[in-house]
Amino acid sequence: MMPDPFILRALLAGLAAALMAGPLGSFIVWRRMSYFGDALAHSALLGVALALVLDISVTAGVLAVAVVVAVAVNLPGHLRRLPPDALLGIFAHGALAAGLLLTSLLIRPGFDLMALLFGDILAVTGSDVLLLGIGALVVLGALAAVWRPLLAAAVSEEIAIAEGMNPRRTELAHTLLLAAALALAMKITGILLFTSLLIIPAATARAFARSPETMAALAIVIGMAAVAVGLWISWTFDAPSGPAIVSAAFGLFAVFHMAASMLRFR
Repeated sequence: MMPDPFILRALLAGLAAALMAGPLGSFIVWRRMSYFGDALAHSALLGVALALVLDISVTAGVLAVAVVVAVAVNLPGHLRRLPPDALLGIFAHGALAAGLLLTSLLIRPGFDLMALLFGDILAVTGSDVLLLGIGALVVLGALAAVWRPLLAAAVSEEIAIAEGMNPRRTELAHTLLLAAALALAMKITGILLFTSLLIIPAATARAFARSPETMAALAIVIGMAAVAVGLWISWTFDAPSGPAIVSAAFGLFAVFHMAASMLRFR
């Protein structure tokens, strides 16, 4: 499989996506905000529609809408008239419906909506791999800069405030990094499946991790393994690549948690 250039590009792109998804997804699990990931992914489809209307890059359109959602959800409580979960539900369903409606009306000939929704990792180019690799390093560097205060806020917001930190600012930084990661990786896993790559490897790593750093590192490894296995499934059985990667991640989740359960009962 490796001698084929398009397979090698797909593998490199998938590994870069898993590299940034592991630590970001770990904070999603710790902060119990998986529903936010769904809302962000669903809202991104509206960004696709706006990109078609404005004739700009789809990545730029998705990033713009995702940033708006991230900022709106993280507004201070006294500036919101609705609780966060209600806002997430509104953004998730309203933006998804509006995005589907607009793309159906404005879709251009040759525009592959299914690839955008569910990913087409085998179609990535060398420039896509380079952009994703650089973007993943930038996202990880920014996450490392806010790692300590973000971790403190995930453990206890009150303790973080008592130590002089600003939990809301670091949580906003995390959600903005999620928006950037979604815009970068949507061509790899698709908009609707990106949150699976964020959440499943991190939840899998939690079964054996004994520290936050170990969990983040293990989530990266599991995500990369899911990419490799998913690509093999896609290549061998001519299956859609995005769902194959997520199915591989789910399989690893089941194996890891069954193994952890067996070890606990020994």
